[in-house]
Parts: sequence; structure tokens; C-alpha cells
Amino acid sequence: MWKGTRINHNFIFDFSSTALTHRDAFLMSASIMCTVVAALVVNLFLRNAGATYANALPGALLLLSAGVLFCPFNIFYRSTRFCFMRVMRNIVLSPFYKVLMADFFMADQLTSQIPLLRHLEFTGCYFMAETFRTHAYGSCTSSSQYKNLAYVLSFLPYYWRAMQCLRRYLEEGHDMNQLANAGKYVSAMVAAAVRFKYAATPTPFWMWMVIASSTGATIYQLYWDFVMDWGFLNPKSKNFWLRDQLILKNKSIYYASMMLNLVLRLAWAESVMKLRLGMVESRLLDFSLASLEIIRRGHWNFYRLENEHLNNAGKFRAVKTVPLPFRELETD
Repeated sequence: MWKGTRINHNFIFDFSSTALTHRDAFLMSASIMCTVVAALVVNLFLRNAGATYANALPGALLLLSAGVLFCPFNIFYRSTRFCFMRVMRNIVLSPFYKVLMADFFMADQLTSQIPLLRHLEFTGCYFMAETFRTHAYGSCTSSSQYKNLAYVLSFLPYYWRAMQCLRRYLEEGHDMNQLANAGKYVSAMVAAAVRFKYAATPTPFWMWMVIASSTGATIYQLYWDFVMDWGFLNPKSKNFWLRDQLILKNKSIYYASMMLNLVLRLAWAESVMKLRLGMVESRLLDFSLASLEIIRRGHWNFYRLENEHLNNAGKFRAVKTVPLPFRELETD
């Protein structure tokens, strides 16, 4: 969509013109999914055949993926893999590295990947504790170390993002917007901490604290999405409650997107409060909410980069001679 709407994402992220194209990304995604499905089919055949270590196959698949990611040879898009690892290093070691656009954009993606981090934790315990041999799945989730690490993983993406905001606050002449942005991620951490406290002490007081903290964090995040990240809700705009410059011609898309973001943010709030809706199975609900958050993040990404592109062009904040990633049309 960025390419179709002529948003120069390569320039914004400071990517090379030879970076991974969207066609390469689709090819990689398709290849990975085919490999996963093939491994699943082989696993089912081995289990039906009574193979003892059939459940170790997912671990072998993870090792293969890690081997490809860290492969030092110039194969499998080495420049893109190394760029990804460099960005992840900058995020994990925040605030000790200068924060670039790609760094905080990727860190924002990680705040939507907390369920993935929790599943990676379980996968690590599943194989390191050799649960795949005993099938005693509760031995991981029942341990206090596992639960404590799960809490840490739930906080880490928000912590990294808050540290990036503080680094930018110091580098950009004490810009109060960066301090306020850090407060947004702190509010999310507070909401999660209160929810964990309520899980340990399920009293009416902590239930109301969960509702208050989650509601406050959701309102904070919605305001930041609409006003700061997307540039909307400008009462003086010539486009009613949007912004003066819009890339998409159909304005109704922007209003619909704001409503969709509101609904999906409420789904995030439910994932924090852990309210159980009727007879819905908990794992199905968690999967559905995680999927909705991925959709919301992809939706957020487009408008965030659209606003960045228009600000760069309109305010001359970034000037650089680069080849545009668009095909020139031939004219007579």
C-alpha cells in the first residue's frame, strides 16, 4: 500500500534501494509457511507411527530458522537479516543507542507481539525441560520462575519503547512530546501490573483498579494514535477533524479507520483485563485478540507512515537525493 500511494518508505526508514522488496517479502512468507505446514504434516505422520521424538520436530524447525537468521554467508538476503538484527540490538539495548525511525517503528511492532513472546517462553521451557518427552505440559506453566518471566516479557516491549522516548527527549532539546509519549507506554505497564496484582489478589478494590488503569491507558493510547501519530482531530483542518493534507482521496476511509482503531483498541483493553466472555474458550479468545491486535498494528502502520511522509515533504524535515521506489511511466 505504501508503494501504491507513493509513500517513500525506503527513504523514511533509511533503507537501501536494494533492500528487500515487497515481492521478496511475500516469497519469504510463503516459503516459511510452506516449511511450517510441511513440518506439521511430518509431525503428524511420525506421531501416528509411534515415533518417540516426533514432538521434537518443532524444535528442529526453530533451530533451522535461527541458523538462517544468523547465517554469516551472503545468502538468504544477508543485508536484510543483518539490518533486522542491528535494529533488534538497538531496541534491546535502549537507551544506549541513537534512536532511528526504523528502531522505534520496530519497537512499536513488538508492543503488539507480547503473545508471541509469551509463546516463545513456553516453547523454550517445552524443549529445555524436555517436556516433549514427558508431555507434562503443566510443569512449565506452574513454576514460579515461568510466571515471573512471563511478567517480565509482558513489560519489556513497553519498557524498551519508553526508554527510546527518553533518549529522544534528551537528544531533541527536551521535547516534551517525547516525554508524554513515554508516559503512554508507562500507562500500559501500569495497567498490566495492576492486572497481575488483581490475579494474585482478586478483591473488588483491585478489580476497580484494573478497570480504571486499563481505561486510562486506552484513552491515552487512542489520543496519541489519532492526534500525534496520525495527525488527525485537527479542529482547524480544511478536512473536517482530519488534517489538511491527505493521500487517500476518499475521506470516509479515514473516518472509518478511526472507528476501527477505536474498536481494536478496546480489544487490546480486554486482553489486559482478561475478562471472560461467556463460554468462549480462553485459548480461542486469546488467539482472536492477538490476531485483532496484529490487524490493528498493520492498520496503524499505514497512517503513521503517511503522516511521517507528509511531514517530511511539507516541513522539509528531511532532504536527501535518493531514487524513488516507483516505476516511471513512459510518455510519448
